[in-house]
Amino acid sequence: MASQSFDLIVIGAGPGGYVAAIRGAQLGLKVAVVEREHMGGICLNWGCIPTKALLRSSEVFHLMHRAKEFGLSAEKIDYDIDAVVKRSRGVAKQLSGGVAHLLKKNKVTAIMGEATIPAKGKVTVKTEKGSEELTAKHIVLATGARARELPGLEADGDLVWTYKHALMPPRMPKKLLVIGSGAIGIEFASFYNTLGADTTVVEVMDRVLPVEDAEISAFAKKQFEKQGMTIMEKSTVKKLDRAKGKVTAHIERGGKTETLEFDTVISAVGIVGNTEGLGLEALGVEVDRTHVVVDEYCRTKVEGLYAIGDIAGAPWLAHKASHEGVMVAELIAGGHPHPVRPESIAGCTYCHPQVASVGLTEAKAKEAGYDIKVGRFPFIGNGKAIALGEPEGMVKTVFDAKTGELLGAHMVGAEVTELIQGYVVGRQLETTEEDLMNTVFPHPTLSEMMHESVLDAYGRAIHF
Repeated sequence: MASQSFDLIVIGAGPGGYVAAIRGAQLGLKVAVVEREHMGGICLNWGCIPTKALLRSSEVFHLMHRAKEFGLSAEKIDYDIDAVVKRSRGVAKQLSGGVAHLLKKNKVTAIMGEATIPAKGKVTVKTEKGSEELTAKHIVLATGARARELPGLEADGDLVWTYKHALMPPRMPKKLLVIGSGAIGIEFASFYNTLGADTTVVEVMDRVLPVEDAEISAFAKKQFEKQGMTIMEKSTVKKLDRAKGKVTAHIERGGKTETLEFDTVISAVGIVGNTEGLGLEALGVEVDRTHVVVDEYCRTKVEGLYAIGDIAGAPWLAHKASHEGVMVAELIAGGHPHPVRPESIAGCTYCHPQVASVGLTEAKAKEAGYDIKVGRFPFIGNGKAIALGEPEGMVKTVFDAKTGELLGAHMVGAEVTELIQGYVVGRQLETTEEDLMNTVFPHPTLSEMMHESVLDAYGRAIHF
């Protein structure tokens, strides 16, 4: 069979791969993208998007219970878990179809199948009809990652779930154990807890949301506990005893082991890169702890082979993958893009309350040797937050005392996942505290707290 030749072949059509393919095509390259399962990858089908749809349902449900506070009445408030899931799947399907349309519109050749790289510049795709041989000078690996499975805690889809089962639950959990309190774990804990599951979260590190600023973690934990969650930090699930309809978890904390009973367990203990079956070892690609080793431009040690997104390591965020996809496409097309800096990428967690951050935490800034100024502003001091009935939250900013550079921003509270972008733009433009102080923020908005937090770092806050 004659092989098809391209300028660029992208393996994986998630938020890294499909964006790299589209940008490559826009720049005049002949592009193919190979996807083995779903256009849009985990993000659109089993991650970012469907989870937000679920969380929106639980948020509305939570608000319905608060109707009286707003002078409203709502009776017999209830939910239908199947209908909630159906809406979430519909949202995912709509967007997945949108990706296929965008690829077609940009004249990208999309091939469904399993790819291997038998030699430099060659890709073999196993499709339903047989196998196809493709060649290209440039190949981008965007194969993503999957849930890490710990021995003894493996998912079975019945009693023990991964994120996939949690997105299409066979039933509503009554007593739920969530192992891991990163973004995925805490979002599912938030969703199920709001819908009435008695929820316990176990975290091996010394705090929930361990990558966040310690103060933000502590604030979020208090809110979670107020909502009835049990949070167990510095704790490890040693083993799970499975019986009919119940799981007994052996949880070790401070040298002591206790056993607790649950009907459902969600394991969210990190991810591993999808590096197998591609032929990377034979090519001489360096893989470190399931992630492909790349330079700042996402180039592997093999000429013409790049890796972007989750497979190329932390931060494991869709927007990082997309941005790397654009960068690599521009590099291949002969451009001179800026490398993606991990410290300028914001992280967002859509639990209740929301959490968002960019740059260095207070502790990391001190560790890096900076002399810092820290500002804080609480939601309770903001008119819009009170009008919304969302007075719980805070905005925290960290500045370099010498230069006024914004080193980091950290928030917890309503809509902070939308607010964080203001600080991201500020950092991108290398703004100083003076620029931010001289910016006029509209009133009444939640964004005013961003201004006040900057003012507070320099002892100038007005409303607190």
